[in-house]
Amino acid sequence: MFIYVVKLGDSLFSIAAKYRISMDSLRITNGLRRDRLVPGQDLLVPSNVYIVQPGDSLFSIAQIAFIPEETIRLYNGLQSDELTVGMEIYFPPRDKHPEQGLSYLTPSTPEKNRQNVQTFAPITSNFGVFEHHILEDGSLSTLDDQQVVSLIRENDAIPIAVITNLTESGFSPQLTKRILNDPTLRQRAINNIYNLVKSKNYAGVNVDFEQVLESDRDLYSGFLAALRDRLKPEGFTISAAVPAKSSDDIPWLKGFDYGGIGAAVDFVFIMAYDWHEAGSDPGPVAPITEVRKTLDYALTKMGRDKIVLGVPRYGYNWTMTNGSVASASAFSVSNAYATAMRYQVPIQYSTEYQQPHYTYWDEGGRRHIVWFEDIRARAVKFQLAVDYKLRGVGAWQLGLHFPQSAFLVREFFRKKR
Repeated sequence: MFIYVVKLGDSLFSIAAKYRISMDSLRITNGLRRDRLVPGQDLLVPSNVYIVQPGDSLFSIAQIAFIPEETIRLYNGLQSDELTVGMEIYFPPRDKHPEQGLSYLTPSTPEKNRQNVQTFAPITSNFGVFEHHILEDGSLSTLDDQQVVSLIRENDAIPIAVITNLTESGFSPQLTKRILNDPTLRQRAINNIYNLVKSKNYAGVNVDFEQVLESDRDLYSGFLAALRDRLKPEGFTISAAVPAKSSDDIPWLKGFDYGGIGAAVDFVFIMAYDWHEAGSDPGPVAPITEVRKTLDYALTKMGRDKIVLGVPRYGYNWTMTNGSVASASAFSVSNAYATAMRYQVPIQYSTEYQQPHYTYWDEGGRRHIVWFEDIRARAVKFQLAVDYKLRGVGAWQLGLHFPQSAFLVREFFRKKR
């Protein structure tokens, strides 16, 4: 496979003809419901044969296929880098990185649950079922999760119970402090998590406590270690979701001790996204510059076999008024494409951040700025996970539509149990 970026004047027919593939294969691979395209949109081309076009070089072909130039040169028996238009370049089978990641899934209707699990089980080792949250007395909220847990088991994947500190007003550092600082509540929470995992046929737990205060830093790592000691004797796994950070000097992230957390759990899910989000100014959601810094820092605190790189399946749409953000909302990658098509605006791409973006004006004359994840952005992150030899990758969240992503996962990784 390789990535093609739509140019002005392109059509689905012309792209298919250019690379000698069927239009249907392009439609299916890219989840296209119509043949309309916009410049800057990226398409995953399902072919291991590349037809050289005017202006191509071995370097440019290697870039869109994510295969080293030298590998392509040797595989095709090329004596030089000189190419001719119409020449066929064959891509070798990729050495797939064995990975054991975790991706989040929120239970929905029975049919939607079945569709999501059957789609992603062939490429997803662990499903984090989102979510049960801690209550003030150390008990857990309820969740209609039995169908989805059974489906995950039936499809040869692993169900993981996600435990959060969510309240009606969002993630609560005060609730976390209450639980961690009261030995009785803390032990009750641990017992209730153990009982949940055992009674509902989960294989383990993923703890997603967010906005942990610096004053609770050691208590949180200790809580995870105590939970591990309760779960591990019966073969249950424990993992934790942690915010991305590139140093220990960021004030609002000091509650997360990468070293302590990494030592307490089987693996961590690094939430490598939301550098810009609904409450911030517009900007890249998951810039590769920051993702790389985060991994470099994490690897000083824990082994690479403990790290699951979390990637987004969404973007943000900021509505602007007089140069300031009036409102913002998250939407799926598919919705980001659909919005660009609706307003027929070209998609730009930041090579610095490896993230797509565009601007449009709506019917009311309001300016919108959109940043999101696309195939190019995702492929760069997958290559980073392979280069760093990480435990795996995972996504927030599988219910958000990003049709090409599953094909790309298969291209880079093989599922490991």
